[in-house]
Amino acid sequence: MKLRLLPLTLSLAAALTGTAQAQSLIQLFEAAKGHDAVYKSAQSQYQANLAKAEQAKALLRPTAGLAATLSESDFDSKTTVPDASYGTRNATISASQPLYRPANQAAFQQGMKQVGLAQAQLKLAEQELLVRVSQAYFDVLTAQESLAFVKAQKAAVSEQLAAAKRNFEVGTSTITDTREAQARFDLVSAQEIATENDLRVKKLALDQSVGIGNTQPLGLRSGTNLFQAMTGSADTWAQQAVEQSANVAQARIGLEVAQLEIEKAKAGHQPTLDLTATYGASRFRNGNLSSRSDNNIGTIGLSFNLPLYAGQATQNRIQETTALEEKARHDLDAVQRAVAQATRTAFFGVQSGLGQVKALEAAEASSQSALDANKLGYQVGVRINIDVLNSQSQLFQTKRDLAKARYDLLLGQLKLRQAAGVLKMEDVQNISALLAN
Repeated sequence: MKLRLLPLTLSLAAALTGTAQAQSLIQLFEAAKGHDAVYKSAQSQYQANLAKAEQAKALLRPTAGLAATLSESDFDSKTTVPDASYGTRNATISASQPLYRPANQAAFQQGMKQVGLAQAQLKLAEQELLVRVSQAYFDVLTAQESLAFVKAQKAAVSEQLAAAKRNFEVGTSTITDTREAQARFDLVSAQEIATENDLRVKKLALDQSVGIGNTQPLGLRSGTNLFQAMTGSADTWAQQAVEQSANVAQARIGLEVAQLEIEKAKAGHQPTLDLTATYGASRFRNGNLSSRSDNNIGTIGLSFNLPLYAGQATQNRIQETTALEEKARHDLDAVQRAVAQATRTAFFGVQSGLGQVKALEAAEASSQSALDANKLGYQVGVRINIDVLNSQSQLFQTKRDLAKARYDLLLGQLKLRQAAGVLKMEDVQNISALLAN
């Protein structure tokens, strides 16, 4: 699907903003990655989830500990055994290796799911940042072109007002023409003030998003050919979204974690078996007790435990986790349906945008022809001043609508790919390549 864009009226916008220090969409996105608090928060969460996944490995690894005691004793005897004082030093090192712990195995698998969850969350955050920066970027471009067209309309109305005054002075028109032109000039002046403020607000929003002051985004090049490589149907895109969306991936992982939680609950009925080993040393200082000795003791063995009764806690825990697994399944279904619906909506939005741009291009040409005809008719006396003013207003309104529709179409393409879960930096680079350098 291809769409040819007619040359844009960007000269006034360039004069207003200048392009000496203009930034491309890619440049501003890279700046936003190092500034945007939401994205940096997602990066920190990503690192935390990776660390949490590593913690799960400890459930299958051996554990070891060291314990030591130091004591002093006084021995006061009323028998023939002489009195004595002595000290005792004990040190023990112990280790344990799980051999069979079903609950630990399930918890380990849950921990490994954190890696996939972290990747899905970071992917979602990056896609949201891409769209957010692109939205702010195109909002500024739309506001710039709106202001340029308002200024152009103001200049045209000013010329029409001057012509009406001259014609009134020489008696070829009435005061009504002059007043109509003056009213239209005042209206356009008010629109100019509002549009300037709108541009100021949009630029502040973009500056805040990327952390750069006085950003100057590049607009579409004049005569740009926009290639809309959108293949497939709405259902095809929706199916792709169900398979690749980061939102669906998170919900799917949530279901898998819930299923493993059931396995952990069932493990409450199952035995556990650990390999244990200890080594201890006891040392006595001084003393004359005949039973005193220094000892070194090492042991190795198996520790077996079989739960018999836990007051129905395990059975109720299984019921709880089973219900939560069912909830996670319904949540996954809801996310899949929402993602599919959002993707279809975005798909039809892009299709509508293509049609709207084509229609507005035709409307722009028609409005220009109507204005030329009304100007000629006004000169020969078959049209009045208000006809020319209305034609001018219609033409510039159409130009503003067309400029907005073009940028909305570009943004719509990004939102479609975001909804389908396939938005990448390459997509933004392709759009950035259409901007003036």
